[in-house]
Order: sequence, then structure tokens, then C-alpha cells
Amino acid sequence: MILASTGEQLGVMKLSDAIRRAQEMGLDLVEIAPNATPPVCRIVDFGKFKYEAAKQEKDKKNSGSKLKEIKFRVNCAVHDYETKMRHTEEFLDKGNKVRVQLQFRGREMAHQDLGMALMVRVKNDLVDMAHVETEPKIMGRSVTMTLAPLPKTKRKRRFFSVHDLALLTDDDEDDDRDEEEAEA
Repeated sequence: MILASTGEQLGVMKLSDAIRRAQEMGLDLVEIAPNATPPVCRIVDFGKFKYEAAKQEKDKKNSGSKLKEIKFRVNCAVHDYETKMRHTEEFLDKGNKVRVQLQFRGREMAHQDLGMALMVRVKNDLVDMAHVETEPKIMGRSVTMTLAPLPKTKRKRRFFSVHDLALLTDDDEDDDRDEEEAEA
């Protein structure tokens, strides 16, 4: 089966006829599907064909998710916790996996239960954004857990930045003004 560069089917023909037709057009005959019966060939510019194939391969490589890391301490202040959770949600929203790591220092090792409680809190706070790929486990002086993002349609953020909140409150104020103008 021979396809023209525009995508239209030219039908089944002999190899010599297909090569002659490609040369008449000033293009090359490229085999697309060798295992098909009959094999499928396309009349295209070979340089352009190779470029497009390389571009698709590169896009395929870059589309994989990356692994980001967020580090906590046992005595994490409320604001620090919320900031780290906002960053974690941003990473998950972009489709990246997140490794949550909690480090113990010195005598904090005596309170591993507090560390595990913090990891459970993180897991519960991110239940609408991610699912746990690797449960929290203690390795030496740290506790590690890996989170993978939920599908885009199921994600729901809980922690918003000041910028996000400003946008939300501006929309609410605009709605209030619209209601007041409608009443007048």
C-alpha cells in the first residue's frame, strides 16, 4: 500500500512503480509498516520524516514524570508545614511524583512516633491530590514516603497560596458589586 505525502492512498503497486513515482515528485519512498500485509510505504521527504520521528521520540521522553522531594522535620511550624504542602500540591498538580522525607536529629530519634504521626497527617492532607505509592517507612534517621498524583479530574487542592486566595476574593467582591448594582 502506498500513501502520498498528503496522506491520500495511492493503492497497491509494484516497488519499481512506487520508487519511480516518488522520484517524479522529487521525494523518497519510506517504509512505514513493514509487518503489514501488504507493507505500507509513504512518499515523503526523508530528512523531514527523520526530523519528525526524532521530535516525537523526544516528546515521549520528556513526558515522563519527575520525582520531587519535600523535607520535613518533627518540630515543623504550622506556616512551614502549610508552605511545604502548597509546594507539594504544585508538584503533584504538574504530574510529578513526590518523595516526602522526614529527618530526625539527635534526640528526636526517641520520638519516632511523632514523626510517623506527621507522615500520616501529610498523607491525610493530600488524599485529594495523590495516592501513596510507598507507605511511610523508617530508614536510619529518616522516614520516607512516595506519593503519586491522582488523575487530573480527581485532584482537588486544599492549600492555596496568597496569590490564589487574592484571585478568589477578588472574584467574590466582583460578584457582590454585581448584586448591589442589580438591586439599585
